[in-house]
Amino acid sequence: MNSLPELPPHRAGLVAVVGRPNVGKSTLVNALVGAKVSIVSPRPQTTRHRLLGIATFQDGQILLVDTPGLHSDSRRAMNRYMNRAARGALAEVQAAMLVIEAGQWREEDEAAYQVLAEARVPCVLVINKTDKVKEKGSLLPFIAKVTGGREFAAVHPIAARRQDGLRPLVASVLAQLPESPPLYGEDEITDRSERFLAGELVREQLMLRLGEEVPYSTTVEIERFEEDGNLLRIGAVIWVERDGQKPIVIGKGGERLREIGSSARRAMEHLFGRKVFLETWCRVREGWSDDEAALKQFGYAE
Repeated sequence: MNSLPELPPHRAGLVAVVGRPNVGKSTLVNALVGAKVSIVSPRPQTTRHRLLGIATFQDGQILLVDTPGLHSDSRRAMNRYMNRAARGALAEVQAAMLVIEAGQWREEDEAAYQVLAEARVPCVLVINKTDKVKEKGSLLPFIAKVTGGREFAAVHPIAARRQDGLRPLVASVLAQLPESPPLYGEDEITDRSERFLAGELVREQLMLRLGEEVPYSTTVEIERFEEDGNLLRIGAVIWVERDGQKPIVIGKGGERLREIGSSARRAMEHLFGRKVFLETWCRVREGWSDDEAALKQFGYAE
């Protein structure tokens, strides 16, 4: 009598996604989850909060802890908060992914590696943005240089934006996790509320549409979040730090604020799967990003 082939054990666990700013951590999380749970822009420090992305596969479930980029600037309360959030993500994880950019190994990459080495969790090295490397033959020497004298459970060159190389990466990450049934439902994609995600989608538009410095002086507070049948009524306040920044956000005749609101609304409707009525305002709170009390009010809490 023939026996049935033994299925591989189901695995599940928490995996921190760590690296310096702007290496593509959030893009990778979204690609693995299969939905947009982390906002993305070309700017460093787009991610400010620790966020859980739930990636469910046949053989296991990876709970991706997307973190702010580790960086050396700790002069302001916001920077210190983001570094604490990134380091705090390692407290309960079973594994980690160190995400770097192909062809680059900077001091901040080394600092991120040292943080992971101190945490003593299995670390998979993810070399992202390989699609931007013109000389593909340079990748092998680069990998040899980065891995020399450093310990990694596996190494995976990928292009998260194009979803290249993700299947073998998933297999390597699952191999680091304990045997466990799924920890979340198959249709769940994040532990964050729709209210939180709404604020992030507004902030994403600020990062994409404003000039060099202003986006870092803005944050978003959701004042109203009401369900009206299949309609969501959302009121969002965009906070800036100085009076001179307010007209920049609003734009001539309110045009830029309308564009921000319109794009954010469409993104919400796509993510939430229902109609959204969004109102936006811009207000000033002097120096909020260096004010611990203001940070807590706006949701930047450990």
